[in-house]
Amino acid sequence: MTGSPSGRADRLVAALATAGPDETPLDALLVTNLVNVEYLTGFTGTNGACIVSGERRMFLTDFRYAERASEIEGWDVEIVSGQWLEGLASRLSGRTGFEDDQVTVRTANQIREAADAAEMVEAGGQVERLRRVKDSDEIERIAEAARMTDELYRLLLDDGLAGRTEAEVDGWLTGWMREQGAEPSFPPIVASGPNGASPHAEPGPREIGTGEMVTIDMGVRLDGYCSDCTRTFATGGEAHLDSLSREIYEVTLRANEAGLAAIRAGEAGSAIDEVARAIIREAGYGGNFGHGLGHGVGVEIHEAPRLGPSSQDVLMAGEVVTDEPGIYISGATGVRIEDMVLVGEEGVARNFCSIPKQLTFV
Repeated sequence: MTGSPSGRADRLVAALATAGPDETPLDALLVTNLVNVEYLTGFTGTNGACIVSGERRMFLTDFRYAERASEIEGWDVEIVSGQWLEGLASRLSGRTGFEDDQVTVRTANQIREAADAAEMVEAGGQVERLRRVKDSDEIERIAEAARMTDELYRLLLDDGLAGRTEAEVDGWLTGWMREQGAEPSFPPIVASGPNGASPHAEPGPREIGTGEMVTIDMGVRLDGYCSDCTRTFATGGEAHLDSLSREIYEVTLRANEAGLAAIRAGEAGSAIDEVARAIIREAGYGGNFGHGLGHGVGVEIHEAPRLGPSSQDVLMAGEVVTDEPGIYISGATGVRIEDMVLVGEEGVARNFCSIPKQLTFV
């Protein structure tokens, strides 16, 4: 079990007062998304659910996890025998919300048909909203994952990049993470030369050459929480690098720094995105930055809030978000620079990524 779930169910109960459609109240919430179940209870098995109301905190699983479930504190544990959905439904009553954004229509209908004593109401996103603002324990776990990522970057730079294939670098990165008791928070990106033009390039057999850019995007999931950091390096000495690569690196770095300066509680995700995007657009590369500026990070590598042109999120103090502008030149090269930061009332309260951002030659 991971994380420190103490108090999260209480916050969820408070949210039930406006959790229904048109901010109507709910009597209870059925939580079936395993990520949200882990967030609330610390349970990391493959089958579990929670029923949360003002009167009860019930955790349900099957016989395979009976022993592990007995370790969960603050929850009434029940082992469901027989059909799983029927077992959940038989324990529901009153006006009960369910995570309609996480279950299929078929599953939702099955629960409704079996829940004779409950009125099932669509109420997705309730736990995700709680997850946005991190408590002190979560922040420290994210910081520890970030420290491991930074250490891995330093080891990688000591070994160098030129002459190794992208796949070899990827294998070394993921192997080192697992040796330290962590897992990749997402498949690492190792994109060299023209492959850097693809924001989500997959490491392949291409050998990293001299005089080219290499974008590495990676993070670890440690003790239940993720990190995320991207740096773009240049191989060889300064004399080997072309002027286009230098130019887009400097523009991307300015956009990254402007984004950091704009991040603070109360700012709209779309407005922060525009601050960074305007720098890239004014430099003539607006069409080469096709993704959003950033996203939330926590128990999942991509979670709310979003920083992008269409985002309707407004930042809150205590959220952890990325700032990752990029410029991608088809067939030639690409650059992305990403920090992961803690949102404060007056600005960035903490930058979890300590690897320098000035162009580094390796």
